[in-house]
Amino acid sequence: MPTINTIQGELHYDLIDATPPWVESPATILFHHGVAINSGIWSSWIHELSDQYRILTFDVRGYGQSHIPDESFEWSFEGLAQDVMAVADAAGVENFHFVGESMGGAMGLYLGIHHPERLLSITPCTSPHNGGKVQWLVEWRDFMAEHGMKGWSERMMSRRFFPGGIEKNAEQWFASTQAACSSNSVLGHGEMLLDVNLTSDLDSITTPVHLIAADSSPFLPLSITFEIHNSLPNSEMDVIAKARHGVVFSHATLCARSLRGFIDRLEKA
Repeated sequence: MPTINTIQGELHYDLIDATPPWVESPATILFHHGVAINSGIWSSWIHELSDQYRILTFDVRGYGQSHIPDESFEWSFEGLAQDVMAVADAAGVENFHFVGESMGGAMGLYLGIHHPERLLSITPCTSPHNGGKVQWLVEWRDFMAEHGMKGWSERMMSRRFFPGGIEKNAEQWFASTQAACSSNSVLGHGEMLLDVNLTSDLDSITTPVHLIAADSSPFLPLSITFEIHNSLPNSEMDVIAKARHGVVFSHATLCARSLRGFIDRLEKA
């Protein structure tokens, strides 16, 4: 993965352009993952999209091969937004379709409010607009102090996926990747998210928005996504059945096809 050297440390990204030569000036889709995982979460989306679009993924600061800050680091949504734009700039991408899962989707809404000039569309996947409404988030620090990252990860797996909801090898990859994440990053992101409330600014978003929601997320009831949808006149919503919070991984093909239909319509308009 190529590396960007920022003031705050390295970011690793990957730009995939598998479009055929007759696709002129393909648009780029930039993917932003959420807490306690890395850019590998998007792997099963690529084949559904790469015939027509360039794919830009990156390890969000705190995860994967990107900079892992210590506990003194001051996390902020604006800081992470600057990371997004640094990745796009390094890849030579001025405007992009943005896709984010969980916290990453909230970042998409934030960008729509504060940096709309870079966006072609926003697709938040099972994402909050008000971190204070995310269930179970406040318990993370105490639970992690008692059970460690391994225990926290085991508990998270049951909240991300239904039993038997993903193939065994995929489940093992996700569990081991999650458990190996820095607790400083997980807690830093979680507690940062608790302070984020975009409610009063949602109606300022003019970028087209496509909301993808799991029907059974223990963290985000469907009512939260409906609240976002009802606040955004320029939005549409797709609910994925029999899915928990890890819907972008467990139902990758369905989610990618949902996204594909949305951005295909925008690109042809």
